[in-house]
Amino acid sequence: MPGPARAGRFDIADIVRDHRAALESAYTLSAEQKRALTDIANCRTAVLGGHVDVCTTCGYERERPSYNSCRNRHCPKCQALAQEKWIEGQRARMLDVQHFHVVFTLPAELRPLAAFAPRVVYDALFHAAADTLLEFGESRLEAKIGATLVLHTWTRDLRFHPHVHAIVTGGGLARGESRWKAAHPKFLFPVKAMGLVLRGKMMGALCDAQRAGKLAGFDDFRDPEGFERLLARIASKNWNVYAKPSFDNGRHVLEYLGRYTHRVGIANSRLLDVTATSVTFRTKGAGVATLAPVDFLRRFVRHLLPRGFHKIRHVGLHGSVKLREVARGKLGQASILPRRFSWRERLGELWDLDLCKCPQCGGLLVAVALPARRERAPPELAA
Repeated sequence: MPGPARAGRFDIADIVRDHRAALESAYTLSAEQKRALTDIANCRTAVLGGHVDVCTTCGYERERPSYNSCRNRHCPKCQALAQEKWIEGQRARMLDVQHFHVVFTLPAELRPLAAFAPRVVYDALFHAAADTLLEFGESRLEAKIGATLVLHTWTRDLRFHPHVHAIVTGGGLARGESRWKAAHPKFLFPVKAMGLVLRGKMMGALCDAQRAGKLAGFDDFRDPEGFERLLARIASKNWNVYAKPSFDNGRHVLEYLGRYTHRVGIANSRLLDVTATSVTFRTKGAGVATLAPVDFLRRFVRHLLPRGFHKIRHVGLHGSVKLREVARGKLGQASILPRRFSWRERLGELWDLDLCKCPQCGGLLVAVALPARRERAPPELAA
């Protein structure tokens, strides 16, 4: 997928190209981390090829080529269009009702284990959060609710902080599928009670993983009593669950949710200054953080997910076309078909430009492909 030229002053790709070797000399990277860094460094450069727009009428040729995107889900430059396409695809899934925003946070005591076995711990957190919501829907609301869950692993200063964001319907399909049953407009479920249930489900999942040998090799568990000590620590904690109403209609919910689904640890727009010895970036509010480039990259790669891991999951009404359409019928809402569009059309909408129109004569622009130049090192950058 071709992409536009860089708009920001600083680029994470430049930090990767300049400091990757130092990072790899200091830390051991996984195959997924290496692949992601390579893709980020090559994204929208001549290494991946691209195209030049040429007018079929007057022969006008754009001065700068458009180089292809890497499409890696961890690349800061590849998320805007992916987010828009995802939002468009979700229009058929989201009911036009109030939704709540619920956040389930992994306690600090489990972060080292999550870093060691991310697939196991993240899966457990997803299942525990989803089951907690669905069970509370059945027991407190007596209805089947819907939820879309998204995993994030970072804080604004890129520290490791796994948590799941859930966008939850403010109501559900009543038992027997007889009617839509709305939740209280300002209250979904008690967060302390959800925290207790989440804790129990996570402890059960970790016990199952330990018995199955999925946590073997973790340093703290070399001591035969290490696992039991960890369970005792997390059992004594109040697990943090946060909830708030979000929006009253599905369109706003989708726009809000889209910002969470395709967010990576840090965007280029948050970089304030990059030198040979430091990276300064915005954190929360007016806050800033400054790190050495290798430390910055080390924090960045900790948030790269295992290959094939699904960081977005749908449960309840959001996960069942049949039940969702029944609910839509009870709400008196029509089914929605997602709109089909090309990347040129969507980018044109985002930028308010007609990318197929010649700026010189108004004729039709066509893309003339440029070959990939994978031998280039460092890659030639699009201006």
